[in-house]
Amino acid sequence: MRPNQIKIAGMDGSSSIRLLAPAKINLFLHVVGRRPDGYHLLESAFELIDWFDQIELSLTQGPDIQRQGDLCSPLEADLAVRAARALQATPAWRAKGQPGAVISVAKAIPSGAGLGGGSSDAATTLIGLNRLWGLGLSRSVLADIGLSLGADLPFFLSGLGAAFIEGVGERLSAYQASDRWLVVAVPSCSVATGPVFQAPELTRDSKRLKIADFAQAASEPVWEFGRNDLEPVTMGRFSEVHQLISWLKEAAQSEAVGQNAVRMSGSGGAVFCTASNAAQAQAIFDRMASKRDSADGRLIAHLRLCKTLARHPEQL
Repeated sequence: MRPNQIKIAGMDGSSSIRLLAPAKINLFLHVVGRRPDGYHLLESAFELIDWFDQIELSLTQGPDIQRQGDLCSPLEADLAVRAARALQATPAWRAKGQPGAVISVAKAIPSGAGLGGGSSDAATTLIGLNRLWGLGLSRSVLADIGLSLGADLPFFLSGLGAAFIEGVGERLSAYQASDRWLVVAVPSCSVATGPVFQAPELTRDSKRLKIADFAQAASEPVWEFGRNDLEPVTMGRFSEVHQLISWLKEAAQSEAVGQNAVRMSGSGGAVFCTASNAAQAQAIFDRMASKRDSADGRLIAHLRLCKTLARHPEQL
């Protein structure tokens, strides 16, 4: 086997660590422009929620990166593997004797849902291997590596529970967020990000927001500020997303929550509703659960009551 070849294998390392990789919610997402290279310029607010994948990393002798557990893409395209490979390109890795690892991922966060599960897995792998291999790389260095893998990774590597996002995802500003309860529903379809961003009907010239308005919205447990510019595109192409948003708006209205508190996360298809407190969130969840148990309930693949996190559970 050549150096750095990936293989599926058992965990036979001399030491291992387990880590949590949390999901995130886009409270809003405005597309404010497009760079000449085709990347979209965004304004968004990311907040971590208590929905986790589990990552187990085991140290091995030799440089091979081995992968086991749940896979949502071809092995060579797996973001956790790519993250490990990126760390192996650093001088710090070579200085530590070129160690390898077995990466095992137990998925709970659905893929193709706009919840950042794959990016979070990759970021948590970077955090964990930096620790397991004793590389001592700083958070900013890991963030630079992460950005080369995906626009969401710098947020998951920041240690923040909430951040205002600008550019292609690389500019983060921490903010003080209110504790939020959310009902999150994921449809039975998987939504690919690329086609949504490339859609000709996508609005790409949203007006840049006023920070004062954003700061006021951040202090409220029910989020009704802004919108998701990708939502009309995804709803138009995936009837399942459209139906879940309609159901969630009905449930929210029944509990005196404004319909603008219901929206899609990222490019979808997860949709969510924020609530003032746990009891109100539970009531909305129960109404959605009754839909899930109906004849059309097959449209709901996942339904979860979540709370935001103050910080990432894994720190450097």
